[in-house]
Amino acid sequence: MITIKTDEEIELLRMAGKIVYQTHQYLKGKLKAGMTTDEIDKLAYDFIISKNATPSFLNYDGFPKTVCISINNEVVHGIPSNRIIKKGDLVSIDIGACYNGYHGDSAWTYYVGTNPPSDIARLMEGTEKALYAGLNAIKEGNRVYDISKAVEDCAKEYRLSVVRELVGHGVGKSVHEDPDVPNYVTNYKGPILRAGMVIAVEPMLNLGTRFVVLEDNDWTVSTYDGKPSAHYEHTVLVTKDGYEILTGE
Repeated sequence: MITIKTDEEIELLRMAGKIVYQTHQYLKGKLKAGMTTDEIDKLAYDFIISKNATPSFLNYDGFPKTVCISINNEVVHGIPSNRIIKKGDLVSIDIGACYNGYHGDSAWTYYVGTNPPSDIARLMEGTEKALYAGLNAIKEGNRVYDISKAVEDCAKEYRLSVVRELVGHGVGKSVHEDPDVPNYVTNYKGPILRAGMVIAVEPMLNLGTRFVVLEDNDWTVSTYDGKPSAHYEHTVLVTKDGYEILTGE
């Protein structure tokens, strides 16, 4: 069921989103070659707790860590471990935080080092641009379809493939609510967007094929061909005239 948030709920969602944004900024400043993904996860846990919030993903459906850290060919749901981050790695960090019962959710992809190769730069730029193309299709009266088309059109422009097994979603008292927000066009036009809806738009785009595989840990999703993937996500409030990013500045 899709819910229209009250003013009080929106304020709590703003706080949750702000904490997620601050966590990203904090981790971005710490991320470097030689760290383990577990070390990043611990930093994220301590930071979220320090903001009087709790990690949305920890123990969610059994997920064992605070954040998802997906590297190179991993699309989503990478489980932090003793894996060492190397120079040249493409690192996607997905963060969720719950503040007074309401969630924020945002993912961002970072390159470890300077001057990424041209194909990686295209992947990162194209996926981020696809996110904002999707956001710019949001306004009251439009449909989820308009978001999907904008994301897919941008992906095609950058010669990137769209993962279809994973989609955006509503956000509120649960980190995953209705409606689904696909990153590709289907016959499903989706619901009409109404002011007060809160959704997460999250393109997951691949440099190679769109097809993915589930790893043996039953969580991590990786590209079928082993080529890199990027993931950018914001939680946003639908407004009368457009949208408000809840997980940004």
